[in-house]
Amino acid sequence: MKHLKGNLCLTLTAFIWGLAFVAQSVGMDYVGPFTFNFLRFFVGGISLIPVMFLLRKGNFTESASKNENSIESTSHKASKNLLVISGICCGVILGIASNFQQIGIQYTTIGKAGFITALYIIIVPIIGIFLKKSIGLKVWISVAIALVGMYLLCITESLSLGTGDLFVLLCAFIFSLHIICVDYFSPKVDSVKLSCIQFFVASLVSCIGMLILESPSINGVLLAWMPILYAGIFSSGVGYTLQVIGQKYTSPTEASLIMSLESVFSLLAGWVILHERLSTKELLGCALVFIAIILTQLPDKKTKS
Repeated sequence: MKHLKGNLCLTLTAFIWGLAFVAQSVGMDYVGPFTFNFLRFFVGGISLIPVMFLLRKGNFTESASKNENSIESTSHKASKNLLVISGICCGVILGIASNFQQIGIQYTTIGKAGFITALYIIIVPIIGIFLKKSIGLKVWISVAIALVGMYLLCITESLSLGTGDLFVLLCAFIFSLHIICVDYFSPKVDSVKLSCIQFFVASLVSCIGMLILESPSINGVLLAWMPILYAGIFSSGVGYTLQVIGQKYTSPTEASLIMSLESVFSLLAGWVILHERLSTKELLGCALVFIAIILTQLPDKKTKS
């Protein structure tokens, strides 16, 4: 039952994130990428404070009784320190990855951005090499298929990688680190608190970029209020919290497979809402990337269910 709960949380996450590509694209008509992410993550963090308050109120008696014992109090302090460390680590990675993605969306279509971002599914097991984990032939075949798909999807007639596609590809690499980071910390700390802290940290990272590279205006922010609220409350506050909760009950590879459905949802959202169209070559590239993603997650022959 918990496994099913985790998978449902991650599926809803993928749907929310897929629609968020539309909000991110529309928001860029009024504000810069760092300003957009600064506001969306700040709103995401704020939206979780009432949730944290309600949870804290419900667990107040339990926490008070723990503090009566010095050993348990020390353990409680250590868990708080771990929560802060996890929030900072996840937040910095999330902030960097999201800003690369937001910059890239300015120069590419939503459908392409969604599929390129989903490459984290293949990148996660490759990173496992550096963590001394064995990588099977299946993954390398998936990498080869994905590379062909990326060529069809992103390489222009002049044999160069589009600027937006390059930024989104960098985002996919960094999001892979975020998945691994969340997988490590989520079983050890409170999910909602972790999400809240990482949003404020990601907002701070974006704020630094905003102050250095952009000159936001109040008028632009007011015009972008709807995309910012969707990206903040739903994509950030709800989506990333569901990710943290879902990954508690699902393996990293299975979680990344389910979350990769955001690429399909983003393509459909771009087509239905923004009337974006991809060429036959680009659609074939999307198909190959998705095949590679699915192949990566297929169980090995030796695995017994």
